Amino acid sequence: MRRFNRILAIMLALGATVSGAVLMAQETETETAAEAPKSQPEKPPEKQCQPDVGCVTNLPLPRYVSLKGSEGNARRGPGLTHRIDWVFTRAGMPLKITAEFENWRRVEDNEGAGGWVHYSLLSGVRTVLVTLDMAEFRDAPSETATVVAQAEMGVIGRVQACTLDWCRVALDGQRGWVQKSAVWGVKSDEQID
Repeated sequence: MRRFNRILAIMLALGATVSGAVLMAQETETETAAEAPKSQPEKPPEKQCQPDVGCVTNLPLPRYVSLKGSEGNARRGPGLTHRIDWVFTRAGMPLKITAEFENWRRVEDNEGAGGWVHYSLLSGVRTVLVTLDMAEFRDAPSETATVVAQAEMGVIGRVQACTLDWCRVALDGQRGWVQKSAVWGVKSDEQID
């Protein structure tokens, strides 16, 4: 509309008739429409993420993994340009993945500390962290089974199996069943064969 008004003003200043200005304005609009770029082809629809499922791996969220090496930087965002907020320093430390973005996973430890870690620093080997001081490990998944070992708070063990209430864990050459309430690194309803 502004273009039409500008053309009309110029035409009137030059002494042209209003009908000539209208005709010229219509021709200009037609040329402009013909020169306009054709609409871009539609993009394929972006992948829709489901709640509780990672968009990258299609694995459930949250899920537990462990730290592969003895050190892992947790960054403020998913990329090397983001600041390091936290450094995990215990090999085998269980971590909970809460989000995914390309090659990065947002993780947290049992205290909720964490950040974005490159997936190459994580392992699918399942471990647990003992959260109860002097947790008892038994020879069977039962309160009445014989105690075969005790572990201090903070000890990390490798998960071998889990029922609804118990996990069989290997730590320092010992194996035993421990109640899930005494460890962190498995979901309360998770079963592992």
